[in-house]
Amino acid sequence: MHIAREWRVRQQRYRLVGEVCDTCGRVLFPPRDTCPHCAEQAQTAHALSGRGEVFSFSTMYDAPEGFEEYVPYTVALIKLEEGPMVTAQLTDVRPGEVQIGMPVEMVTRKLKEDGPEGQILYGYKFRPQLR
Repeated sequence: MHIAREWRVRQQRYRLVGEVCDTCGRVLFPPRDTCPHCAEQAQTAHALSGRGEVFSFSTMYDAPEGFEEYVPYTVALIKLEEGPMVTAQLTDVRPGEVQIGMPVEMVTRKLKEDGPEGQILYGYKFRPQLR
């Protein structure tokens, strides 16, 4: 894990900060230098609401290395209110309770540890919407 890289992506990882294209108005996440829709520069920061709905999901029973202790867990494709889609783990919900169209909200949670003496990595996950 590289601390410098983690520091650079903290805005998108902890607060879902993307960009809005000044030319076509599309909201982009993660931030990009060039809008994929109109090919113009997109450099205006835009804080996303963190609210959306489950577009698709899959429950993991055989986890990759470092995530074995979390099985079963559900990973979902979330369509944010502003339009972008993000992939994230769902939390605070049992796998059998997840439904397509379920309203969700972003929360910051622990993702993993880089060994017993290493960096603890936090990031966004989504839970069923409380409000």
